[in-house]
Amino acid sequence: MRTATYFFIFLNLSLALFEEPAVYPLPFLATSVLEVLCLLVFLGRLTHFAKVTLHNVFWKDTKNICIIVAILLSLTDLSICGFLRMYDVSSVRWSRIARPIFLINFAESRQIRRAFRSIRNTLPEITYVFLLFMFSLLMFSLMALKLFGERNLQTAEGLPYFRNYLDIVFDLYVLVTTANSPDVMMPAFELSSWYALFFIAFVIVNTYIFMSLFLAVVYNNYKKHLKVMPGGACD
Repeated sequence: MRTATYFFIFLNLSLALFEEPAVYPLPFLATSVLEVLCLLVFLGRLTHFAKVTLHNVFWKDTKNICIIVAILLSLTDLSICGFLRMYDVSSVRWSRIARPIFLINFAESRQIRRAFRSIRNTLPEITYVFLLFMFSLLMFSLMALKLFGERNLQTAEGLPYFRNYLDIVFDLYVLVTTANSPDVMMPAFELSSWYALFFIAFVIVNTYIFMSLFLAVVYNNYKKHLKVMPGGACD
């Protein structure tokens, strides 16, 4: 039963590869039949679980309620999408975001659920570090706008360089990963090599300090919650 449940869960998740927009598109009817089959298996597994569980216990379990709601949402979305396709109206399958609920909430997924709880409990405690990082990013972006915004610089593609605040935030956010380094600083560097100090300071503060701090906080808090959870084990 556990193997069958996992198989249909991953089959349901893998349908995203074949539904429009898809990597390997399949006809809508084929993906719909597979999804309905998965939902019927989930409903059957839930019914079997209800048969061997006390009525009050079953309906007080949030996991069972989440699965029932996810099944109803998926069937409703599938019906609406099929109806619209009959009239050649394109639509978005919004119920796809509910599919991981099956992976988390079935009784067979105890270890996955434990990891999910640890992540959920860790998120509030890393919020402060994330807010500090965002504050640093926004301040550096404001400094970049003041330094380069009125110098009429252009990128190698001939686009305006660091003249829009939101574009600057995005470019510097990418620079945290060093994915656009050193291209992002070349127009300023060509104007004056001293401007390289701005980008060096940005990388030191945000890439090396904040990212290391962020990783340390995430790791320590996740390990702490994994220790205190029932059945958790961590040396």
